[in-house]
Amino acid sequence: MVAVAQGSLTGRAKLEAVTNLMNQLKEDLKSSKLNPHRRDALLEELKVYGRDPVNSDPIFTREGIEILTRYAFDSSSNTTCRNALRVLCNAMFLRPATRQMFVDLGYEAQACDKLKNDNRDDEFLVSRLLFLTTYDTTINLGDLIDQHHVAGIIVQNLARHAKRLSFGAQGHKVERVEPMEDMALAETLKLLFNVTHFTPDRVNAFTPAVPHIITILTQHELPAPHTPPLAPPLGPAANALINLKLDDEEAQSSLFPDSEPSSVAGRVLYLLDKSLASYSDDELEANCTPLITLIMTIHEHAPDEVRSFIRQKLLPTEEDRKQILGRGNSLTSRLLRNSTNAMTPKLREAISHLLFDLSDKDASRFVLNVGYGYASGFLFQNNIPVPESASEAPSSTAGGSERPVNPITGQFVDEEKEVEMPEMSQEEKEREAERLFVLFERLRATGVMDVQNPVTKAYQAGRIQELDSDEE
Repeated sequence: MVAVAQGSLTGRAKLEAVTNLMNQLKEDLKSSKLNPHRRDALLEELKVYGRDPVNSDPIFTREGIEILTRYAFDSSSNTTCRNALRVLCNAMFLRPATRQMFVDLGYEAQACDKLKNDNRDDEFLVSRLLFLTTYDTTINLGDLIDQHHVAGIIVQNLARHAKRLSFGAQGHKVERVEPMEDMALAETLKLLFNVTHFTPDRVNAFTPAVPHIITILTQHELPAPHTPPLAPPLGPAANALINLKLDDEEAQSSLFPDSEPSSVAGRVLYLLDKSLASYSDDELEANCTPLITLIMTIHEHAPDEVRSFIRQKLLPTEEDRKQILGRGNSLTSRLLRNSTNAMTPKLREAISHLLFDLSDKDASRFVLNVGYGYASGFLFQNNIPVPESASEAPSSTAGGSERPVNPITGQFVDEEKEVEMPEMSQEEKEREAERLFVLFERLRATGVMDVQNPVTKAYQAGRIQELDSDEE
């Protein structure tokens, strides 16, 4: 007789096996006849089958979710509880309809109680379970905060992680970090983000978490080479700060410590630099947009010293202006290129808003900082009048330099290279003049930019002479 490996059945045989497993567990809830080892073995086998919902239907029914929930929260064995939680989390991830089934059972209080445990497996599993219930269910997150104290529990769990990192940062020997440490931390941060996103009126309850998240963001080791720069928990940590009140006194002292006020901003800017250089267009939108939002918030509430630091890092330098802005490999160049990236509309808009904020929300300074080529789209979309300097001859200065800057490209005029082009024919000149005339008329018709068509202006000044039909 050939032994069958656990969870290896497929098709009808798999369905029968899953049905048999659920029936045994259902009967055990009534009789408690199974010994702990056998009970856990059944749940372990069920977990393997449940990774693929095909022919695993009994797991995803209301009865199946109730059976798993009772084992997850009513069992006296921690091992049994965790085994059941793993099956339950997989089910809720794979079949969204099961999330409401869990919520209907009313186990929120038990879930929050288990989240208090100083155990990383419990933290990972329960945080993940509650995170999944924040989507497409009727769960009352306000009650979760007010009655079941989930905010305080999350803060406590983050404090544990921050303490471990701080201990190591101070030079103390730290035992090898288990993978579950960072996995649990990432799930806690994701849960915090969703709860604060969906209950903005209760965000104050999470303010004590800010110092712990900042410790995690600044003290956690950076990802290894060839690893995504925002791999958990750094990405979730940055995201978690976005919804919190960073103007609170306690938050301010953590964001801008007296010993090194720019340290937090420096870490976030480093992550942004690495992320813009590493992620593809498909990944940039989701990963980098929150970072840009966080930098905007930090800059808004920062003291002058830190605001100056951020501007020095993000606005074009003299080195950037040796060529047309956006052509180099600096963080500034990558920012500018992505401010016009058609594949990332949210990131594109966020970057433009950030650069506008760094320019004191002044259109003239904005154009001076980034060049009219990058500034124009943002100004038009937001109905901000374009400054007259945008169409003037190169005479502006930028970045504290006295060297004239081309207002369109942002490049130093004395660094511009003369482009050799063949002489235009008279017919080509006429077509180009006509095209420019039409473009300026369209621009003037928008009402956004108060400019006079240079062709019309030249005609009124008598610098254009109408030729007779027989003149060359």
